[in-house]
Amino acid sequence: MNGDPLGLRSSALFRFFGAVMAHRLRRGFHAVRLARPGWPALAPGRPAIVYLNHPSWWDPAVLILMADSRYRERPGYGPIDAAMLRRYPFMARIGLFGIEPGRAGAAAFLRHGERILADPRAMLWVTAEGTFTDPRCRPVRLRPGVAHLVRRVPSAQVVPMALEYPFWNESTPEVLARFGEPLDAAELAGRPVAEIASVLESRLEAAMDLLAADARSRDPARFTTLVAGRAGVGGVYDLWRRARAWAGGRNFSPAHEDLHEDGGAGEARR
Repeated sequence: MNGDPLGLRSSALFRFFGAVMAHRLRRGFHAVRLARPGWPALAPGRPAIVYLNHPSWWDPAVLILMADSRYRERPGYGPIDAAMLRRYPFMARIGLFGIEPGRAGAAAFLRHGERILADPRAMLWVTAEGTFTDPRCRPVRLRPGVAHLVRRVPSAQVVPMALEYPFWNESTPEVLARFGEPLDAAELAGRPVAEIASVLESRLEAAMDLLAADARSRDPARFTTLVAGRAGVGGVYDLWRRARAWAGGRNFSPAHEDLHEDGGAGEARR
């Protein structure tokens, strides 16, 4: 199913899946956090390309959440493996379009990308590494399609975005994201594709390095929390902690990092 993504996308269905993805992320993670200074400042009346690293199966869910929570006025689209789209054809209704492997797929990506970005409100979200890649891998290497697209759409704003999924102090991991500064595609459009690709890679790598430092800090104050998810260990352990809090006349917090409040300071600091 490789039809015209502009004609297939449903805004109502996209909003529904935004709520579904928020629920899934809330259940699967401790929190979804956006590193400060937060959302990129996008100029109105110009399309945007957000390109990111690709560390996890969860990446599309995070992108849907972000597009739905912040950019509802901007129709969002993204490429997906054509075989996956044939298996789940409803995804075309939320703005995903199928790309086959090889040169034909690359040509389709450019064709769909140009058509999408002709709409000055549109956003194209691209996991530009192409395959799952550990966020610590350096140097960052991107598939050439994004550089070709930037060259063809000088009106676009180009925004790097870094993602990580580290464990901090809870039994579930964090979703951490950071945007880099937007860049005008017009500043790159006259350059060779290889040079454009190098600029895009260096800007994404810089955002990933900053996010890695944020992740190592384990400091929620460096982030804005977009979704608060699950906390605590669960099971008998949390029942015992709840009972202790009740017996001591204290409010119960399931968060592992709040163990010092119910007599577990030594464990929280280990």
